[in-house]
Amino acid sequence: MLTGNNRILLGKILLLLVILIVGGLTVLGCAGYGAAPKGWAGGTIDNGTLFLGSMEGKLVAVNMADGSCQWSEPLKMPKATGGFGCAPTSTSVAIYGNPAVGGEFVYIGGYNGKIYAFNSSSVKEEPRWVYPREDYLEPIIGGPVVAQGKVFFGSSDGKLYALNAETGNKEWGPFETGGKIWSTPAISGDTLYIGSFDKKLYAISVIDGSKKWEFETEGTIVSTPLVYNNTVYVGSFDRYLYAIDAADGSLKWKFLADNWFWARPVAHNNTIYAGCLDGKVYALDAASGDKVADFDLGSPVSSSPVLVGNTIIIASEEGKVYSVDTNNNQKSELKNLEEKVYAPLCTSEGIVYIHTEEDALYAVDAQTGAIRELNIK
Repeated sequence: MLTGNNRILLGKILLLLVILIVGGLTVLGCAGYGAAPKGWAGGTIDNGTLFLGSMEGKLVAVNMADGSCQWSEPLKMPKATGGFGCAPTSTSVAIYGNPAVGGEFVYIGGYNGKIYAFNSSSVKEEPRWVYPREDYLEPIIGGPVVAQGKVFFGSSDGKLYALNAETGNKEWGPFETGGKIWSTPAISGDTLYIGSFDKKLYAISVIDGSKKWEFETEGTIVSTPLVYNNTVYVGSFDRYLYAIDAADGSLKWKFLADNWFWARPVAHNNTIYAGCLDGKVYALDAASGDKVADFDLGSPVSSSPVLVGNTIIIASEEGKVYSVDTNNNQKSELKNLEEKVYAPLCTSEGIVYIHTEEDALYAVDAQTGAIRELNIK
């Protein structure tokens, strides 16, 4: 049975699904629904800078040393003309996926169905390139990843795209699945792993886009896979967390929880820590799937946790931040932000960065809970 918090999150998911169903109208700015959707992007850290997709639809670069905003740039979208009875809508573009950094570029996908490449050191008036250059794909929910000179991302059109990281030209494909893609890809070696609304996890060659294998679950997969010790760990909306052999796609084990798995798990010392919408984080033996411990946070976990030393840092939907000591599996509350948290966490040098639903970015010390707010406006 769904709790009140779970119903709230489920309502958000269903609302986004409805928006996606009416898809093209919203993307082209010709839907009469008023307010634009808001994203839930997390941050990506590179060379002392944190890159973030804000809820104002901007790519923001934050100096991590002093918390100042170095620059911000909106993902631009033409205003509607109002033709055929359509009223102009907001030109802000919702950002759901984390940015990715590779070389001199930072890449980010928008709900408007475009992927953007910006110079990572200083913003220009225009992005270095945009794909597609004309028209739009269906909404991009997951984040891009960069590997081997290519940028990879999935779209709600059910396709995985591979672009040249320097030029934005298409490298191969796209690779087609049987459903929408909200998952962010995970790459290990020359293999990319990604989930789809068609309930399948795919292993795809990053070199030529050929399929290596597919694994079918009983539910939609929106979680970003984790690759650890030649095993792919991924959650599904069928309430199972799966451990799948990375080489051949065979099932090693699966673990049943009381609700959907949305957050990406983390691994440490042969233990998988997986947050679930049932309000718990499960510690599972990486080899067998046996439950080592569970931690009840009292609120759904859709934000992907992070590992800081020997400590797992987790944020619940209601905004409480917890630490779990992996040496003894003891949980303690680190901070109560009192703001909703859906975005994945990121970390550097013992500090955890948390983007809340209020479009605030906090830096929380993983040991002491000391907090400061960074400027992303």
